[in-house]
Amino acid sequence: YTYYNMIKLKEYKLSIDTFIGGWFIPNKICDDLIKIYKKNQNKIETGAVRNLTTGKVEVDESIKSCQQLPIEHNNFDKEVGKYRFYLQECLLKYVKKFPSVHTSNDRFNIISDYNYQHYKPKQGFKEWHCERMGKYNGKRVLVFMTYLNDVDDGGTMFKNFNLITPAKKGLTLIWPTDWPWEHKGQISKTKEKHIITGWYEFI
Repeated sequence: YTYYNMIKLKEYKLSIDTFIGGWFIPNKICDDLIKIYKKNQNKIETGAVRNLTTGKVEVDESIKSCQQLPIEHNNFDKEVGKYRFYLQECLLKYVKKFPSVHTSNDRFNIISDYNYQHYKPKQGFKEWHCERMGKYNGKRVLVFMTYLNDVDDGGTMFKNFNLITPAKKGLTLIWPTDWPWEHKGQISKTKEKHIITGWYEFI
């Protein structure tokens, strides 16, 4: 922990009342991840969302549409490992800023695969949602998301805080997974957006 805390990351200032934290990771990490994504052949077109009644994953592109690349939660190779290094630093800064998340909860970590998501113009997550909406994702504690490129009209809208976080390259956000943090994508009609997103879950 001492080693991680030696790293200085620029903070994106948000009201402490939102319990949303934001820090910028290096641009090169973002560039390298985009290069890996473009070379990878395992990308899938998806509109997949979970049906809260059945628990099954269904395709509904009116709710969500993007190209997606799953990343194994235990992958620490090269550029992905570097990303996880800086993501861990963001988490430590979040816990320092909001210590109750650590003292009030059991241990948590990234224990499920997470996603690289590429949104073409007019694509996005178009419906209000939070990241813990039923028993199928009940272990989630925090969500993380990193914008990998600048999109001036492609941020994230948080319904109950009247807030739009900007899609700025390297900005890594962490926030709680529950219903007060309902959010959806700000859909750009002209620009592509690249993000990585996933969850910290109870171990």
